[in-house]
Amino acid sequence: MGKIYIRGGNALKGTVKIDGAKNAALPVLAASLLATGPSSFEEVPPLDDVVTICNLLEDLGADISWQGDGQLQIDASDLRTSETPYELVRKMRASILVMGPLLARLGRARVSLPGGCNIGSRPIDLHLKGFMALGAEVIMGHGYIEAVAPKLTGGRIYLDFPSVGATENIMMAATLATGTTIIENAAAEPEIVDLANYLNAAGAQVRGAGTSLIRITGVPELRGTVHTVIPDRIEAGTFIAATAITGGQVLLKNVLVDHLKPVIAKFEEVGVRILERDDGLLVVANNRLSATDIKTLPYPGFPTDMQAQVTSVLTVARGTSVVTETIFENRFMHVDELKRMNANIKIKGRSAIIEGVPEITGAPVNASDLRAGASLVVAGLAASGVTELGNIHHIDRGYHDLVAKLKKIGADIWRE
Repeated sequence: MGKIYIRGGNALKGTVKIDGAKNAALPVLAASLLATGPSSFEEVPPLDDVVTICNLLEDLGADISWQGDGQLQIDASDLRTSETPYELVRKMRASILVMGPLLARLGRARVSLPGGCNIGSRPIDLHLKGFMALGAEVIMGHGYIEAVAPKLTGGRIYLDFPSVGATENIMMAATLATGTTIIENAAAEPEIVDLANYLNAAGAQVRGAGTSLIRITGVPELRGTVHTVIPDRIEAGTFIAATAITGGQVLLKNVLVDHLKPVIAKFEEVGVRILERDDGLLVVANNRLSATDIKTLPYPGFPTDMQAQVTSVLTVARGTSVVTETIFENRFMHVDELKRMNANIKIKGRSAIIEGVPEITGAPVNASDLRAGASLVVAGLAASGVTELGNIHHIDRGYHDLVAKLKKIGADIWRE
């Protein structure tokens, strides 16, 4: 995959268009398995993870065609199997999202245990709890999970934790179940709402998405429809971080401000001006930033997917910051790499204590996961000298043309 090289010190200036959200596209594409007839999707980001799930859907029997920039059509009318291949599922944890649609559509789903970023324990027990509440029998084998239910029946499910993936999987399975399903303590992320919008456009009856209680009334079938994927709030947040750490001025286009409120609030707290305009979101950072404290929480709290990037920004902020990670226990793997760049960070339990330094320096570093890789790019943009970033395949899973976008707004960055 090569490496990314960054010569830091340039203030970013210009305009960036934010792509459709990976974390919204993956469940929506999985949900296309529920529909008979073609569904057309717009603003689909051409990321490695999107390619992986498209390959997975094709293996199941879906007919897929790219029809232009970000435009994709999927027809899952004639599925041929309910079993997913290990070689595709191991690449991406979101592969588990096909389980609910397959179970609802075919009455059976057999899925290999999923892979993905190694950022901590992400058990799928809540997914399985939901399927069992709908009447499925769950069988655990060596390296795979199987769920069987000739016909799902609506039920009441309380999630011990507001898991995004479990909420999505149960919601999809329940669309074709007999009767009404209620999900309590459901995740409320914007990606949940986007999935519900697609399902409802296809004929489902989903109410309450975006709140902690979702009610799904089962229908006999779903039909193909047209759907536009929401903008990627994490990509937008990453460009806010890049602008902040370089003291730049960047206009972000294709953003939904309501989805970014917790991120905007924290960046404004450290001294970044963020202005909502008719043509986008203007990010202005001129002075050295101030320290702050951040705790990651389920939406509408500060997103765990922005924790690493904001940690990089705080390495050069004036004062002491504390970043507490409450979602994933192993999401500070970027810290050791930032310390190689002269950052002053100590880990105590689930918190990173960051003493801001006047300058960080370029160094050879490696991305351990998707957002860690993004955080090291952000740090490299401000570091003196050259930062050499390896394991960049992680970045390709969640950012399309990141190097080209940064180069366009003034970064001295290249890929070899």
